[in-house]
Amino acid sequence: MDHLEKLLRAASGPTCPAASGDDLAELLSEWGRVGGELASLLGWRNGFYGFLSALHLRGLGGETPAGLVGWNSAGCWRETFAGLADGRLYFAEDVFGFQFAIAAGGEAVVAFDSETGQVEEVADSLDGWAEVILEEPEYRTGFPLARAWQERNGALAAGTRLFPKLPFFAGGKYEIENLYASDAVTGMRARGSIAVQIKDLPDGARIEFQIE
Repeated sequence: MDHLEKLLRAASGPTCPAASGDDLAELLSEWGRVGGELASLLGWRNGFYGFLSALHLRGLGGETPAGLVGWNSAGCWRETFAGLADGRLYFAEDVFGFQFAIAAGGEAVVAFDSETGQVEEVADSLDGWAEVILEEPEYRTGFPLARAWQERNGALAAGTRLFPKLPFFAGGKYEIENLYASDAVTGMRARGSIAVQIKDLPDGARIEFQIE
């Protein structure tokens, strides 16, 4: 797992207390081969931030929203997507709250666009996912904007992501002026209601957004 080791060298210390191998194995047993790889990774480091807090990998931290269990519970944020977010284990996210997950069957890592509900396969292993992150950190984590936003506004609090005032899919720009900090749960729940609205829109249809 050379790429995972490189990623860990550039990441923070663990965000959750050390978890036992038995607890990790039990939690991730239904997520196949990649689930086993995630259990091994969390055994090395139980959650971390990387790339100036742009990348967040969730640790096994009980039922709290910040932990892997709480984040994946239906009542945290997934229910607002009306099925669009089901069938995956969400283990990491970029600075904009776009998610990385283990696909059903446990044979692939996917990226979940939380604005539109679209899914992209990015790797067939966790080490392959780390390779993608290391090859395209600007695109895959958003760290240049994370750095610029924090230089102006101060460090992002734990559990906080940067969400666009005007959604990116609707033409919102990847600029500091279009971003605001929100706790991840609130931001994701707001996105779910939008994703459900747009999933069945015909091509060329428009949806209006009111920016506070």
